[in-house]
Amino acid sequence: MVGRPDFSEFVAARSTALLRTAYLLTGDEATAEDLLQTTLVKCWRSWPRLTDQPEPYVHAVLVNTFLSWRRRRWHGETPSAALPEIAVQDSTGVVDERAAVRVALRRLPPRQRAVVVLRYFDDLSEVDTARLLGVSVGTVKSQSSKALAALRIDRDLAAERPTREVHTHVVDGAGPA
Repeated sequence: MVGRPDFSEFVAARSTALLRTAYLLTGDEATAEDLLQTTLVKCWRSWPRLTDQPEPYVHAVLVNTFLSWRRRRWHGETPSAALPEIAVQDSTGVVDERAAVRVALRRLPPRQRAVVVLRYFDDLSEVDTARLLGVSVGTVKSQSSKALAALRIDRDLAAERPTREVHTHVVDGAGPA
């Protein structure tokens, strides 16, 4: 495809990946869908002014919207008429590991979470992550270091550690030893 894609083509091609990023940032499926929808509305308004490569702009809007929501919205308990179902352990361990990573990610401060998601889940470089967040590369490195240190000692990930040997790259970007 030459030039900037049509907005509907872009959404069809990239919304799954953007929704995954939104989910990793928010930790909640419904909130991730809201975040992506809000992001796409903002991007649709400015679509005619975007360059040939709109994805960095869309990522920046997604992350900045997430960060602004974290500052403005109350994220406490929500009353519910029905009690949630009791979680059941998955015998394969992979589902449990992913759940532990999601819980651990939610415990990170929003800026550190954004750095981890962009660097290790979306596989962006330090330079691209810094540009997207509007910070220096050094800030990305320090936030990444702090976040990975917190994840290494996280109680939920520590409980999963015996089954994590093969899947170490899920958290710290390194392959199996």
